[in-house]
Amino acid sequence: MKKKSLLGRFLVWRLKHISDRQFILFLAVLIGVTAGIAAVVIKNSVHLISILLQDNSSDEYQNFLYVIYPTIGILVAVLFIKYVIRRPVRHGIPNVLYGISKSNAQINRHNMFSSIVTSAFTVGFGGSVGLEGPTVATGAALGSNIGKLFHLNYKHITLLLGCACAGAMAAIFKAPIAAIVFALEVIMLDLTMWSLVPLLLASASAVITSYFFLGMDVLYPFEVEYGFDMKDLPYYIALGIFTGLIATYFTKSYMFIHNVFEKIGATYRKLIFGGLSLGLIIFFLPSLYGEGYYAINACLSGDYSYLFNNSFFYSFSDSFWMLIVLLVLVIFFKVIAASITFGAGGVGGIFAPTLFMGVNSGVLFAKVVQYLGLRDLEVNNFALIGMAGMIAGVLHAPLTGLFLIADISGGYQLFVPLMITATISYATVKTFEPHSVYTIQLAKRKELMTHDKDKNVLSLMRVTKLIERDFSTINAEATLGDLVKVIAKAHRNIFIVIDKENNFEGIVKLDDIREIMFQPEKYDSVNVRELMVIPQVVIQHDESMADVAAKYQYSDKFNLVVLNEGKYCGCVSRAQIFSTYRRLLKHFSED
Repeated sequence: MKKKSLLGRFLVWRLKHISDRQFILFLAVLIGVTAGIAAVVIKNSVHLISILLQDNSSDEYQNFLYVIYPTIGILVAVLFIKYVIRRPVRHGIPNVLYGISKSNAQINRHNMFSSIVTSAFTVGFGGSVGLEGPTVATGAALGSNIGKLFHLNYKHITLLLGCACAGAMAAIFKAPIAAIVFALEVIMLDLTMWSLVPLLLASASAVITSYFFLGMDVLYPFEVEYGFDMKDLPYYIALGIFTGLIATYFTKSYMFIHNVFEKIGATYRKLIFGGLSLGLIIFFLPSLYGEGYYAINACLSGDYSYLFNNSFFYSFSDSFWMLIVLLVLVIFFKVIAASITFGAGGVGGIFAPTLFMGVNSGVLFAKVVQYLGLRDLEVNNFALIGMAGMIAGVLHAPLTGLFLIADISGGYQLFVPLMITATISYATVKTFEPHSVYTIQLAKRKELMTHDKDKNVLSLMRVTKLIERDFSTINAEATLGDLVKVIAKAHRNIFIVIDKENNFEGIVKLDDIREIMFQPEKYDSVNVRELMVIPQVVIQHDESMADVAAKYQYSDKFNLVVLNEGKYCGCVSRAQIFSTYRRLLKHFSED
């Protein structure tokens, strides 16, 4: 008898002594710690690369180096993916959402380290993206593979994915409450009250890990000198509309550039075109170099020198109008730079570009209002709240924007304006774009999980898993007598007509031939082709269950034929769909 492995013995012991709930709580802490360590590794790797590049470059040639650095970083990332990983490293959060909806919560093992390496080179060398997406992808891959290692079911692995995502966000932003909100709002988990406990443990353990390695300072230090004034209310509403419109521009520009790079085709062409374009943009606007962490902190403190440093516009640093022009330019080009970074083959996240655009949008709005003499606004407050507005708009996550900005800045005294601006921004962008940059492509392919439990259950069902193959088949050239012989042995009232190559031709319904089948004199003179009908509604084997359900809803059929490029696969019954749906709904509704 073969001796069980150590893992096998542990699994047996675990089933006997530790309940599923207790084990999930333990794994939540483990995942929180590992996600925290991943965030620390990514953050420090990027910092180390940036320091090495800056220490070995001259200020005199800094702008020219900005042209080539991002291309070098993206090239290293592309080579690592092509020759080491040999599999695509998809963007972080969309990859997690796809894993939940279409891959049974399974995320490839290489994502446990591939996002760290590729994003470190992309961002460290100046790619105009952030580190949040790769951190979440790394944490999610850890959660998925830990769940798979211990043979957990889809429901528990999905919960661990949520814990990993919350842990990653908590660690990188040091914002444990916002991280939980993010998992619920962006990752779209439909959780029970008990399921919040693992999220709390993962978020807390991740942020403690981050504190241990990176210190307890908040990411964006901000001191609120002037709280909420009712006279500013109209301007916070207007800021919400303004950031909502910019968020709409963000999403549409991101998708447009994505489609442009899709048409380019070859990897080396994408790299050359993207690298040169990105380098040119950063050459003229150096503040777009990298994730923009230092620029955001400077902006929040009222220091706008980051817009002029190392640029051709340095001599105009005292000009108000040049400040306004540069604010407009960095807002306009940041999403372009980020999208090009992705298109060229770089790996990163859109959180940082969103925050960068938000803080500059807030400053631009407040400065223009002041210049017009409408009201003397507190510019720093509007810079802070602009970030919440952009997160709410770009991510379609108003609660994440609200709690994240309040959490990472300590700006809870501005909670009311944060609520107002985030909500108005979200409402504005939803008017123009129903999906966020994370979900728009998944939604187009009907692969998106939502907070609608009915739709989620349908998205988990597959046509290929529901096919029934016990329907009798017959050739179209067969006679009525041959069909009667088939009917005598069948237990279904529908008979599938196919040719010799299994191409579907039609169906014969028992009710339609009930009278003629008792007329033996016609057995040899009537063939099946004369008796069959071609159904108006059929199902393709790769069709979404939402579409299948709609076909049943608008037809009176109890069975529909499933085809694969015209070939007969079987049938799917209304009863089978309903019973499977009820079983899954019951499973995912249990506490």
